[in-house]
Amino acid sequence: MEIKAKVHYVGVNDRTKALFENLWPLPYGVSYNSYLIADDEKVALIDTVDVAFFEVYLKKIQAVIGDRKIDYLIINHMEPDHSGSISLIKKYYPGIVLVGNKKTFDMVDGYYGVKGERLVVDEGDCLPLGRHTLRFYLVPMVHWPETMVTFDETDGILFSGDAFGCFGALNGACVDRNMNTAIYWDEMRRYYSNIVGKFGNPVQKALKKCAGLPIKMICSTHGPVWEENIPQVIDMYDKLSRYEAEEGVVIAYGTMYGNTEQLAEVIAEELSCEGIKNIVMHNVSHTHHSFILADVFKYKGLIAGCTTYNMHLYPEIEALLSKIAARDMKNRVMGYFGSFTWASAAVKKMAEYAEKLKFEVVGDPVEMKQSMTADNYLQAKELAKAMANRLKLERK
Repeated sequence: MEIKAKVHYVGVNDRTKALFENLWPLPYGVSYNSYLIADDEKVALIDTVDVAFFEVYLKKIQAVIGDRKIDYLIINHMEPDHSGSISLIKKYYPGIVLVGNKKTFDMVDGYYGVKGERLVVDEGDCLPLGRHTLRFYLVPMVHWPETMVTFDETDGILFSGDAFGCFGALNGACVDRNMNTAIYWDEMRRYYSNIVGKFGNPVQKALKKCAGLPIKMICSTHGPVWEENIPQVIDMYDKLSRYEAEEGVVIAYGTMYGNTEQLAEVIAEELSCEGIKNIVMHNVSHTHHSFILADVFKYKGLIAGCTTYNMHLYPEIEALLSKIAARDMKNRVMGYFGSFTWASAAVKKMAEYAEKLKFEVVGDPVEMKQSMTADNYLQAKELAKAMANRLKLERK
């Protein structure tokens, strides 16, 4: 598909993989995007695709350029879902010049051992193709250390690697103006929170670096090509990387027999009575953590609770809190509750996680022995009120 004069989309869709990185569910699939600039003088391929799709990928390339050679392979990102076809591309186009930065080629050697001519680029270097001129900008830790973006100065196209990416296969069209983009916004948040979420500061640096570029199109390695919605895409990545959040509360709970869940229900009801409209409840044994993480990135408040399990936290809650901690999130408000039958541990362990997360803690934790008492009921309502009052302080 030609997306601009002489610029073609040659990516592929994966609707069979169940888990991205063997971790994150793909209810709408995922795309691996690659782009081909078939200029009059030179041909440049920008990133490749997962090696499992190489045969389809090669046919797409050949449909565009026929028997022409490919002069350059631009490697913006070395994660194998994008670099996996490098070795095979080299076999079909042995004269191709690999283009990347120094850290790129450390990984090319380590992953593939591919030899041949290389062009090592640094910040601001350019590569003329004829009508098109490409300029390179390093954006380390978005979200690997070798990542860079490539800007086509002729048409204002930013080939952004994983930046501005999202989950979701492309159903026919590849450019946003030609599709209904509704499913991609939540999938962008989920993609960011799970894949890129730890790297807010590097993303902010990358956004500032790209802010002066006259961008007319964003070509990421996952999801749609963005043209009409560029302001919304940049705004979402900006807010997510600054850990900005909407008013609302995520209640994430682990329950074995339903008693702990009743505390969560009381908290949710009281939050509603206090005027909080955005309340999301997640039973951690039923909802995959990737969706919970996306909601934690979206909303300001988190209330977590679970039963004691083997003198520790309920395993799924501990795993969730560990994932949240690994993302170095900021600007969140937290409350917590716990339960036990004969030996208390959940509330104590939850307090340790609250300290590790460095979230602002509101209210008094609620601890329930065996089943809910009248006191537990009132304590749960007070915890909800404390959270609601804190959130309402930020209303304009």
